[in-house]
Amino acid sequence: MTLRTSKVVALLLLSVHLLHASALPAASSYGFNAYRMQQYNLHQDKHGCRGAIVVAEARSAADTILTRRYVIMKLPDFTTERYLEAKNQNAAAVLILLPQNLSSVPEDIVQGFMVAESQVLQKETLMPVYVVPEDDQLLYMYEEVSQAAATKSASVLVRVLRSIITATAFQILVSNSSPIKPITDTTIITLEGVLPGAGEDPPTIVITAHYDTFGLAPGLAYGADSNGSGVTILLELVRLFHHLYSDPRNQAPYHLLFSLTGGGKYNFLGTKRWLEENMDHAESSLLHDNVAFVICLDSLGTGDELFLHVSRPPKPGTPQYSFIQQLEQIISARFPWVRFGTVHKKINLQETNVAWEHERYGMKHIPGFTLSHIENPKSELRGSILDTMAQVDIRKLKRNAVIVAESLARFMYNLSDKGSAKDMQVFKGSLDIQDSHLSSLMSMMTSVPRAVQLLDREPGQLLLISSLEQEFKHYLKQVHRHTFHLDRRDPEITFFDQMSQPMMMYRVKPAAFDLFLGGCIAGYLGIVYYAIQLLFRAFVQSDKQISPHLFNSQFGPAEQGPQKTHRI
Repeated sequence: MTLRTSKVVALLLLSVHLLHASALPAASSYGFNAYRMQQYNLHQDKHGCRGAIVVAEARSAADTILTRRYVIMKLPDFTTERYLEAKNQNAAAVLILLPQNLSSVPEDIVQGFMVAESQVLQKETLMPVYVVPEDDQLLYMYEEVSQAAATKSASVLVRVLRSIITATAFQILVSNSSPIKPITDTTIITLEGVLPGAGEDPPTIVITAHYDTFGLAPGLAYGADSNGSGVTILLELVRLFHHLYSDPRNQAPYHLLFSLTGGGKYNFLGTKRWLEENMDHAESSLLHDNVAFVICLDSLGTGDELFLHVSRPPKPGTPQYSFIQQLEQIISARFPWVRFGTVHKKINLQETNVAWEHERYGMKHIPGFTLSHIENPKSELRGSILDTMAQVDIRKLKRNAVIVAESLARFMYNLSDKGSAKDMQVFKGSLDIQDSHLSSLMSMMTSVPRAVQLLDREPGQLLLISSLEQEFKHYLKQVHRHTFHLDRRDPEITFFDQMSQPMMMYRVKPAAFDLFLGGCIAGYLGIVYYAIQLLFRAFVQSDKQISPHLFNSQFGPAEQGPQKTHRI
C-alpha cells in the first residue's frame, strides 16, 4: 500500500469516528401538552383549524422551505404575514411558544400578536395550529431550528457541513390519532339575583356582564380584562348595594336585577336565551315590568377612556339620560383625566353578529347601554390568549368601579336634585372599594380558562360557576341558575373536541446526516477493499521476484534441457 493511500484511509476513519461521536441518541424524546386553535361553526360560518394530526420535522418561521414542516414560532414571530406564508407553503402545522411571564413582553409585541390572532380566527384552515407554554426543552428546540435557518445565508459548503455534522433535527408528532368530533351537549349557564327596591312596583335597573372568554386556544383563554373585569365590578356592586339595601331606610325606589351571562363571545347567546325565557314564558319576571335601563359592563380593567355604547341616543327626561348625566358629573368632578364619550351604533337586524350585549336588550325594546374602555366592538382586545392579569391595572379597575357605583347611587337616590356636591362620596368607610377585594375577585375569575367549550365539563370551571352562584346567594334574593341547551338539530353554534393534544418531540439527526454517514461507510469499505487488492497484488509481485533468487542461492542454477512429464 502506498503512503498516499494510507493517509486517505486514516483521514476517512477519523471522519467516520467524529461523525459517529457527534450523533445524538435516536431515542431522545420529550412529551408535552399543546392547545389546539379554536374550531367552531357559528351559524353557517366556519372558524378556526379543522386539523389536529401532525407528524413533521420542526422548522423555524424564518426558514425558506416550510412545505410539510412543523413551523415553530415565538410570540414576535407570529404575524399575519408569516402565518399566511406557512399556510401558502402547505406547512404541516404551526406551533406557537407562549412566554411564562407575559408581563415582561413589550406592549408592541403583545398588540401585534393580538391583531394577528384576531385575523387568523376569522376564517377556517386545514393546517393545525397549536399553542404551548414555553419551557427549557421547547426553547432549546427553537434555538436549534433558528440557528439552522440562520446558516441559510452562509456559503453552500458551510451549510452542508453544519447540517451534516452538527445540526439536530426535531421530529414532532401528535400522539392522539382519533378524528375530531363535534360537541353535541354544550350548555350555557346564566345566573340572576335581585335586590328588591322600596315602594310598590318600583322600576327595575338591570346590571349585567358576560363571564366567558375567547382566544386563539380555548384552553389558554383566561380573559382578565374581557371580561373578568366586568364581572369583578358587577360582584363589587352586588356587595355595595346589598349593604345599602340591608337597612330598609336606605332602600332606593328601584329593583336591582343582576345577571351573569354565558355565551357572550358568541353573539351573547346566553343573554338571548335568558331574555327569551323571561320575556316569553316567565310572567312574573321583572323584565315584564317597568325597566328603567340596562347597564352592561364589558372590559373595564385598564385605560383612561370610558365609552358609553348605545343603539339610539337617549332622550332628555328619560332615566337613561339622567344616569348618563351623573356619569359625566362624577368623571368631571373626581376623575377629570378620564376621557368620556358616547358611541352610537344602530342595531342592524340583517347582521349575524351582535356587537355589544345591550343590543340583545334593544331587540326586545328594553333601553340599555354598554360601558367599556374599548371603542371599537371589533377590537382585538376583546378576545385574546394574552388577555391575562398582566393586562389589568387594579387602580384603574377600582376607579371604574367607583365611577359606576357612585353614578348609580346618585341617580337612584336623586342626590343631584337634593343639592349634594358633585364630588360627594357615597361609598366610604366600611363601604369603601378595596384594592385587595378587587384583586381577589380578579384572581378567582382568572384561575381557570373560561371558554364556553370548557365551562360545562371541566371540574375547575364548574367550581368557578358554583362560586359565582354562591356570591349571588350570599348577597341577593331570588337567585336562579338557568341552564340552556343548544339545539342538536340546528345549533346556533357548534364546538369541536380535541382542544388539547399530547405531543412527542424526538431529537434526531437529519436525513442528510444518515445519507452522508452511509456514503462515508460505503466509501470506507470500498477503499479498504481496494487497499486489500493492492496489498494482494503487491504480495504476488514480490513473491515472483523473491522466489527464483532464493532457489538459486540454495540449489544452484537449474539444468537446461527438455522436461519430461511423469504421469502419476
